Amino acid sequence: MVHLDLVVGLFVVAALAGAIDAIAGGGGLLTLPALLLAGLSPVQALGTNKLQGAISAISSTSAFARRGLIDWKTALPVALGAAIAGLCGALCASLLSPGLLRAVVPLLLIGIALYFGFSRALKAEDVAPRLALIPFACFVAPLVGFYDGIFGPGAGAFYMVAIVTLLGYGVLKATAHTKLANAASNVGSLALFILKGTVVWPVGLAMAAGAFLGAQLGSRLAMRFGPRLIRPLLVTISCAMAVKLLADPANPLRMAAEHVLRGL
Repeated sequence: MVHLDLVVGLFVVAALAGAIDAIAGGGGLLTLPALLLAGLSPVQALGTNKLQGAISAISSTSAFARRGLIDWKTALPVALGAAIAGLCGALCASLLSPGLLRAVVPLLLIGIALYFGFSRALKAEDVAPRLALIPFACFVAPLVGFYDGIFGPGAGAFYMVAIVTLLGYGVLKATAHTKLANAASNVGSLALFILKGTVVWPVGLAMAAGAFLGAQLGSRLAMRFGPRLIRPLLVTISCAMAVKLLADPANPLRMAAEHVLRGL
C-alpha cells in the first residue's frame, strides 16, 4: 500500500528535481535518495527514477522545441543513437564493475565543473562545429547514452560538454539538445526496467507528473536567463554529483584515501 502523504512528498521532490534537471541536469541527486528513503528497494528505486527522469527530460525538450531551439535534422540522429545505446547500457549493467565507474565519474565531473567554470567555449552564440553530425550521432552520443543506461549520474553534463565542444552550439541551444538526448537514453533504459517489472507505477506516475511540471518551469527559467543561470548551476550540480559519489563508502577513491590515512 502506497500512502497518499508519501506520494505527495515525492511529487514535490520530483517537481523540484525536474526544474533543476531542465536547467543543468542532476535532478537524480534529489529523487533517487528520496525513493530509497521511501522504502523502495534499490532496483525499484532505479526503475521508478528512470520513469520520472524520462518524463522530466521529455517535458523540458517540448518546452525548448516550442521556442524553436532544437534543430531536428541534428537532434533526431543524435537521439536515436542515444536511445539505442541507453537500452544496451541497461542490458549490460551487470557486466561492468560499478567500482570503476564510481572512481572515474567523480573525476570527470570535477573536470566538467572546471571546464564550464573557466572555459570561454560556453557562449550564447553558435560557433563552427569541430565534428560532423554523423560521427557524433554514431559514436559520441551513443557513448554517453550507454553510460546513462549502465550507470547514469552526470549524463546530462557529459551530453552538454560534448554538444558545446564538438557541435559548437551556444549554451541555450546546447541545453535544448542535451534534454532531447537525455530523454532518448532515459527512454531506452526505461524500456528494460519496465520489462523487468521494477517500476513502482503509483509512485512513478505521481513523480512523473511533478517532474513534468517542474521541467516546464525550469525550461522557462533557462530560456529567460540563459548562460547567467545555466553556467553556475552546471558547475554547482557537477560538483554536487562528484561529492555525492565520493561520499559513498563503497567508492574506491574514498576507500584508498582512508587506507592511506590509516597508514599515516
